Parts: sequence; structure tokens; C-alpha cells
Amino acid sequence: MLRRLYDWTIAKAAHPQAAWFLAAFAFMEASFFPVPPHPLLGLMCLAAPKKAIRYAAIATLSSVVGGLLGYAIGHFAYEAFGQALLHLLGLEQSFPKAACYLREYGAEIIIVKGATPIPFKLLTITAGFIGMSLPLFIGASLISRSISFMIVGVLFRLFGAPIKAFIDKYLALVTIGFVALVIAGFLALTLLGGGDKKANEACERPGLTLPA
Repeated sequence: MLRRLYDWTIAKAAHPQAAWFLAAFAFMEASFFPVPPHPLLGLMCLAAPKKAIRYAAIATLSSVVGGLLGYAIGHFAYEAFGQALLHLLGLEQSFPKAACYLREYGAEIIIVKGATPIPFKLLTITAGFIGMSLPLFIGASLISRSISFMIVGVLFRLFGAPIKAFIDKYLALVTIGFVALVIAGFLALTLLGGGDKKANEACERPGLTLPA
């Protein structure tokens, strides 16, 4: 079953319109969609290693633009439906902590945490809510998304054939590893920090509420 799904996805990843699907996934994931675009990006790079960097660039730019939608949701429509969206995504409890860290560290959190499995949409919506400087937000998002996606693109461009051969041979192990990475991302939601100890302790307080 897993092998058939893998082969089917590889075939779709090589489709002429695959880049548009990747752009749509990256855009939506940055603001409201729960599924990250990294698996699709990886499979597209497997199907066409010579286009890997191009695909990574598409994912990066689309994610940054999608992040602007997330920012707008947090800034203009949090009460209307942003809060309900975070609740639906299971991120409501992490929102006050994210707001605290963004107030304390600003772009640093987006750059460092935006390049990890922590849901990027949590950061984009929160940044809009606290009114983070838009140019600073765009710059930090571009850096973090470049790190997240371009590493994949460069690795597949340089080592595409060996990586594909490894996945073809050890598909089950690769799948388990990916699931473990996703779980680690959710656990990392409790580690939204680093840096100043007092700020960290304040943002990690039980029952933290958003400042007015």
C-alpha cells in the first residue's frame, strides 16, 4: 500500500502542473492549511533533481506571500475568524506564548523557528496580531523559508539520484523518520524560546495571557 502510494505520488510530482500545486500548498500552509508542503517538494525534487532549486524557490516565495495572508488574518481579522482558525488547527494554546516571544525577540523568532517544523502559520498570524513591522516580517520570513526549502532543493540537486535510490530501497524507514520529525515539530511548540532567561521564564509562565 505504502509503495503504491509512493509510486503514484512520484508520478504526480513529475506532472507539468506540479509546480502550481506546490505553490498553492506553500501559500496555503503559511496561513491556514494544516499540511506542510515539504513532502510534495521532496517528491518533486526526487522526480526531477535538475529542477530542485527551482522548486525550492517556488516554495519559498509562495510561502512568504502566503505568510502575508496569515499576517493580514492576525492583524485585521483575528477576532472575526483568526482565533477560530487557530483553534481548528490545534494552535490556540500556543498562541499567547508565540505572541510573547515575538514581542521579546521579533524577527529572530521567525528566522530561527520558521525554519523548523513548528507551524509557520502560527508565527505569521501572531506577527500580524501584535503588529510586527511589515518589512521586518517579510525579511525574516524570506530568510526562514529560504533555509527551510532551499536546503531541500540544494541537497536533491546535488545528491538527487543517490537519495532517490536510498528512499526506493528503505521507504518504510524513511516514512518512520518523517513521522518522527513531524512529532518532534509538535513537541518543539513547547520550546518556543532561547536567548534571554528572564524573557523565556515570563513567556513560559503557566496560564500566560495576551497583553493588551
